[in-house]
Amino acid sequence: MIPWKELGRAEVPGEEQPLVLAQRGSEFAIRIGAVALMSSLAHGSEEALAELACTHIADRPEARVLIGGLGMGYTLAAALKHTAGTSRIVVAELLSSVVEWNRGPLAVLAGKPLTDPRVSVTIGDVADRISAKADAWDAILLDVDNGPDALTRPSNDRLYQPKGLHAASEALREGGVLGVWSVAPDPAFAKRLATAGFDVHEATVRARRTKGTRHVLWIATKVTRRRPRAR
Repeated sequence: MIPWKELGRAEVPGEEQPLVLAQRGSEFAIRIGAVALMSSLAHGSEEALAELACTHIADRPEARVLIGGLGMGYTLAAALKHTAGTSRIVVAELLSSVVEWNRGPLAVLAGKPLTDPRVSVTIGDVADRISAKADAWDAILLDVDNGPDALTRPSNDRLYQPKGLHAASEALREGGVLGVWSVAPDPAFAKRLATAGFDVHEATVRARRTKGTRHVLWIATKVTRRRPRAR
């Protein structure tokens, strides 16, 4: 069997173990310690996250999309494919090393999406970008950690709790979409989304589209505010 070769590592704030990029033959993987966060052989659900969410805003010619977590670039590439040519996509990535990997050894995997002029990257926590401005985004895609109930970084929990979901709702324009990826089901999270004012659709998607581990996606549409009737 071909052994894994380490290509790079990055220190993660608040974590004892580093984030590691490794390669074995044509496969790439990113992991923290023994926990595999992503593999280049299984990215169908990440692509489906962007595809399902962006379908709801496909008629918005100048849509603004915020993606939390760059990963290996598959979610970004799918968002570019399913939004208009005049859209703008911002990726909030916590670690600059992940961006460098996507401009280096990982670049060809998703078709070099970082080179698209519609894309900009900001280094930092996506939660800070969400709370920065109201009515700023048509879609927010969260491919952060392993989902609401399978966190490797406890600090990511704030994204999925009521306060974080309220912030996401405030950051979205009317009819905007919050898309959330998860490694496992979480009925309590679906209820929190509904309580935060979202119309929630839950989809189960296989890691390789037609086979592999089942992942869960929540596509949550911001409910349009009802305007009071004129007297």
